[in-house]
Amino acid sequence: MVRLNEIRAGESVVDIGLPTDATIVFIGRIYSPWTDRLTCLRQGWEDGPTCRIEVFEPWVALDGITEYERLEVLYWLHESRRDLVRQSPRNDGIARGTFSLRTPARPNPIGTQIVKLLRVDVQTFSCVALSA
Repeated sequence: MVRLNEIRAGESVVDIGLPTDATIVFIGRIYSPWTDRLTCLRQGWEDGPTCRIEVFEPWVALDGITEYERLEVLYWLHESRRDLVRQSPRNDGIARGTFSLRTPARPNPIGTQIVKLLRVDVQTFSCVALSA
């Protein structure tokens, strides 16, 4: 049975001083061949480019990750607009509510992608993955 705030044998924590409201803690950075939002693909593809994911200290906990062929990566779309309430997609021109669309332009622009893990470099705290 899990107990409230239990720390089990082998687990470790860091003091990150969380605020009392919702927050996101950036634990790493993705390096890809794209240099701006306009040239970035709208969807990931199985034959997509190889990207590197760097994990920052103190979040480097990569041991055991090589047991998995695929990983789900959540990421912050830092160049997305956050102020659009209604949007008109390029393909039809009909304005709709932001939350009825698959768009990165939203108040909390979080992206997700399933990637194929190619290798882990513990010395640089990075994973190399293929967009899947």
